[in-house]
Amino acid sequence: MALLRFLFLTFALALSLPAIAQEGAITTDEGTSATAQAEADAAIATRIRDIIHELDGYDDVTVAVKAGIVTLRGTTLDATLVEDLDALVGRVDGVVAIENQVTLSTSVTERLAPVWERLVGRAQQALAFLPLVGVALVAFGIVVWIGFFLARRHQPWDRLAPNAFIAEIFRTIVRLSAVVAGVVVALDILGATALLSTILGAAGIIGLAIGFAVRDTVENFIASVLLSIRQPFRPNDAIEINGDEGKVIRLTSRATILLSWDGNHIRIPNSTVFKSRILNYSRNPERRFKFDIGVAYGTDLAAAKALVEKTVAALPFVLRTPAVDSWTTTLNGSDIGMTVVGWIDQRETGLFAARSEAIRQVLIAFDKAGIEMPEPTYRLLMQEAAGVQVPPMQATPLAPRDQAKSAASAGVQDVAAKAEMELEAMVDAERRDAEASDLLALSSREE
Repeated sequence: MALLRFLFLTFALALSLPAIAQEGAITTDEGTSATAQAEADAAIATRIRDIIHELDGYDDVTVAVKAGIVTLRGTTLDATLVEDLDALVGRVDGVVAIENQVTLSTSVTERLAPVWERLVGRAQQALAFLPLVGVALVAFGIVVWIGFFLARRHQPWDRLAPNAFIAEIFRTIVRLSAVVAGVVVALDILGATALLSTILGAAGIIGLAIGFAVRDTVENFIASVLLSIRQPFRPNDAIEINGDEGKVIRLTSRATILLSWDGNHIRIPNSTVFKSRILNYSRNPERRFKFDIGVAYGTDLAAAKALVEKTVAALPFVLRTPAVDSWTTTLNGSDIGMTVVGWIDQRETGLFAARSEAIRQVLIAFDKAGIEMPEPTYRLLMQEAAGVQVPPMQATPLAPRDQAKSAASAGVQDVAAKAEMELEAMVDAERRDAEASDLLALSSREE
């Protein structure tokens, strides 16, 4: 019995030896796995340290890695560096999780030191750039000098421009172009041409804002340019603009100045002149005068028409072409209206004087021919009141026709354009006072 028990224990021990050996192997494998993990963590930590030490701002950051979990501690000077650290560490292979415990540094010394370093670095860079900046300034000065030299010359700007105003605009464009070209050359030498687009963009925005703010001024300036190019009138021309009549004194960069028939100055903004209907009486030397007369009912209208036209055409200041004309216009209560027109050379004859003398001569001709020009007739009805006797009314006798005949003089009076010449002399005096500011100073051009 004892022998059987011994044999059984021996057999059980033999069966348990492989299991004991297997358990020993497992223990060895676990030790090997822990060592590999430690080595992997150390490699991750080393890799992260190498990366962050190559970057600025992470000098005080420490790295600890355990089981793939990275713990970051320390301080930095910029909040964006703390945020960028997570993304930077997360790209390293083997990182399972990140515990970012990095905080912002509150040390005054640490915060001021980088600022001082940057200032010193920029000062050193500026000193190194001084020779190049000097070359750029010299190039800028040469380009600008050439542009201003060309702008100061009279030719070809005076030949290309219709007047001094447009010539000065050409010169201003040349000056501005020279400044822009000088800036481009200087920036190209400094290698900062990318800055030019920023400058031009800002200038465009500022120019747009200023344009909206001074829209009326800009509109007036553009109208001045167009009027000075088109030259719709000349100095001393008699014109009408929006009901304002007078002789042209000058066209400035802001307004057109007229001398009215009463001797007053009329200043009209050029934007208004450009958009208005301009009636120029002086563009053609021939000008028509017109007046109305009335003849009594029963008058031979054909004979009256022939007499009027013959009388007006016989006046020495009336042009033969275009011919004198007349026609019947209205049937009034006491007379028949007629209109008479004739033409004069307004360079020699005054319009109002010619019209006045033509009326006088027609009245004399009608008087000699016995053609009546009746006054308006009024009929007054009066009702007699009870017990009141209304005396009959007596018409006031008209002046005898013989008195009119004796007072009338058939001789033609002087109709020279004295008033117009006097106004022209006033305009010439005004123009001599400010000849340089006149956009009409050079030879005018047709529209």
